[in-house]
Amino acid sequence: MAFRDKIEDFQPRLRAWLLNKSRYHKRAALVLIDLTLLYLALWISFSLRFGVFYWPSQPALLALVIACPLICLATLWWFDVYKVVTRFIGYRGATRVAMAIGLGILFWALAIFLSGQAGIPRTVIFVFGVLAAIFLTLVRFAAKLLLETADIRPPRWRVSAPKSPTIIYGAGQLGIRLLADVRRAGDRDIVGFVDPSPSLWRQYINGVKVHAPQMLERLVERQDVSEVLVALPGSQRRERREVLRELEKLHVSVKILPAYEDIASGNVGVSDLRDVDVSDLLGRDSVKASQALLARSIRGKSVLITGAGGSIGSEIVRQVAAQSPKLVVLFDVSEPALYRIASELEKLVENLPHAARPQITTVLGSVLDQKLMADVVTGNAIQTIYHAAAYKHVPIVETNPIVGLDNNVFGTRIVAETARKHGVERFVLISTDKAVRPANIMGASKRLAELVLQAEALEEGQTVFTVVRFGNVLDSSGSVVPLFREQIRTGGPLTVTHPEVTRYFMSIPEAAELVIQAGAMAGGGEVFVLQMGSPVRIDELARLMVRLSNLEVRDEKNPGGDIEIRYIGLRAGEKLYEELLIDAHSQSTDHPLIFKADEPVLSVEVLGRALAQLKQAMADRDIAAIRGVLTRTVEGYRAEPEKSAHVELGTQPQGAGWTDPARTLH
Repeated sequence: MAFRDKIEDFQPRLRAWLLNKSRYHKRAALVLIDLTLLYLALWISFSLRFGVFYWPSQPALLALVIACPLICLATLWWFDVYKVVTRFIGYRGATRVAMAIGLGILFWALAIFLSGQAGIPRTVIFVFGVLAAIFLTLVRFAAKLLLETADIRPPRWRVSAPKSPTIIYGAGQLGIRLLADVRRAGDRDIVGFVDPSPSLWRQYINGVKVHAPQMLERLVERQDVSEVLVALPGSQRRERREVLRELEKLHVSVKILPAYEDIASGNVGVSDLRDVDVSDLLGRDSVKASQALLARSIRGKSVLITGAGGSIGSEIVRQVAAQSPKLVVLFDVSEPALYRIASELEKLVENLPHAARPQITTVLGSVLDQKLMADVVTGNAIQTIYHAAAYKHVPIVETNPIVGLDNNVFGTRIVAETARKHGVERFVLISTDKAVRPANIMGASKRLAELVLQAEALEEGQTVFTVVRFGNVLDSSGSVVPLFREQIRTGGPLTVTHPEVTRYFMSIPEAAELVIQAGAMAGGGEVFVLQMGSPVRIDELARLMVRLSNLEVRDEKNPGGDIEIRYIGLRAGEKLYEELLIDAHSQSTDHPLIFKADEPVLSVEVLGRALAQLKQAMADRDIAAIRGVLTRTVEGYRAEPEKSAHVELGTQPQGAGWTDPARTLH
C-alpha cells in the first residue's frame, strides 16, 4: 500500500518536472530514448532469430548493427517526428513514426545489400521494423498519458459537412482546448496554429502545424482562410491588442476567447467564442490591485450601493461582495435592474465560503426620498456608501434638465447629508469627466454633485467624503460598442456624431476596482481622477470594428464596401473632446492609476445659496434661470441657445436632436 502511494505521488512530481523543462531539453531526451529503444528492438530481433543473446562477431556486421538505429533516427528527424508535440501526438503522429521507421529499414536493407554481408536474415529486418514502430509509439502515448490526457480527434461517426478554413492564433493551453472544441463541433477546419513563441514554430499539435506570425498573411491567402480565432490569455493583453491590430489588415472574421484564468475557474466555457470588443482593442495591461485597499472599507462592514443595478453600480456590487462584507444593501429606482443584480449576487455568494457570505438586502426607491434614505442608513447600520445613482445619458438629461438636476444634485445632497448625520464612515461619489468645464446639463449636474461632496467634507463629522472621477466605460448601457455591433449586424450605417470626436475608455471591472481603492485612500474632500490612458477617435473605432467583422467600410474611396459610416452631427451639449481636470494640476498617489486633482471648492454658504436659487428655478420650471445658475456656479459651463428651453414641457418634437446614444458615461 505504501509502495502504491509512493507511485501515485511520484507521477504528478514527474509530470511537473517534465513540463518545466524547455522544449529543446525534452526533445533531446526523446531522441536519446528513441535511440535506446531502437538498439533494444534490434538486439531483441537478432536474439529471437538466433535463439541466443546475440552479439555480432565480425567488425563489418557490428558496423551495420550500429548504423541501423542511427539511420532510423535520421528518417524520424526527416519526417518531422520530433516536431510533433508528444502530449498531442494523436493517430497522425503514430502514422508518421511508422512511416519513418519503414523508410529507415529500406535504407538499412540497401546498406546491407551494398556491403555484401549475408549474416543478417530478412526476418531480423522485419521483426526489427515491427518492434521499433511499437516501442516508439508506445513511449509517446505513455508520455501523452503522463503529461496530458484526452486525445481530441473528431468523432469518426460525425457526418462530413463543408467546413470553413480557420486559423487559431495561440498554441498554448487555451488554443489546444479550443482545437478540441472546434473538432467536436465539426463546423470549422483548423488549417494551422499561429504562435509568437519560436520554440513552437514548425511543430505539430494533433496534426496541426504551428506557424510564425510572419506567415499569417501568406497562410490566409494560401488556405483561403475566412476566420481567425484568437486564443491568447488575458495576461498577454498588450500582445493580444497588437495581434488584433494586425488582423484588421486582413479580410478575415476575428473571434476571441475569454482569458484562460476564467475558463479554469469554471466561469466560462472554452467554446464561448465572442466578437472582438473595445476592451480587447483598447485594453491596457492591468495593474495588480491592492487587496488591502479593496478590503479596507468593506470587509466586515455594512455597505450601501446606490444605483446598484447600473453598469458601474452592479460591478461595484460584485467586487464588494468578494471582499467579505457583513451586509450589502442594493438600492435602485429600477425594479428590473434591482432584480437582475440581486439574483446574480445571490448566485455569486453561494460559491463563497459560508463564513464569507454577506447578507443581502434590496431597497426599491429614489435617492430623493429623504425619509427612506434615513431608514436605510440607520436600519442597516451602514458604514460605507458608494453613490453610483445618477441620470447620465447626455442627450436625455439635456432634454429633461429638471429631472436630471433633481436626481443628480439634490439626490446626492440628501444621501450625503444622511450619511453625515448618522455617522457613516465613508462616502464615495462616482463622477465623470463630463463634469470638467461641462458643455451639457448632465456634466454640470455631476460637477454640482462634486461640489456638494466637497462642501460636506468641510463640515464637522466623522464621515469621510470623496469623489472619484473617470471617463467612459466599455459596454455600459448605451455604449458605442454594442451599438456599433448591432448596426454592423443589420448592415449599417454606423452613426458617428463627428469625424474628430474622441473619448477616454476604461473597462467596467477596472473602473469599479479603482473606485473602491481610491475611496479607501481618501482622507476627506479629495477629488480622485483615474488614469484613463490615451483618448480614442470614435471614427477610427467604428472603422476598426467593421474591418474585424470581415467587412469593408463603404466610402468615396471604396464605393463597393459593405458598411457606411454616417456622420450625424454633435448632439445637444456634446463636446468633441473630454477632459479629466479643471485645473492642470494633479498629485500622484500610492496607486499608479489614481491621481488626486486640485479642484476649486465652494464654501457651504456660497453653495447653499446657489442650490437654493437652482431649486427655485426648477420649481418655476424656468430653464433660462436654471442655466443662469449653472453658468454662475459651475466653472466652465456655458449655456447653449434656448432651442431646448421648453423641451421638458413637451413642446419639442420627439426625436429632435436625439439619436441612438453612441456615448454615455457609465
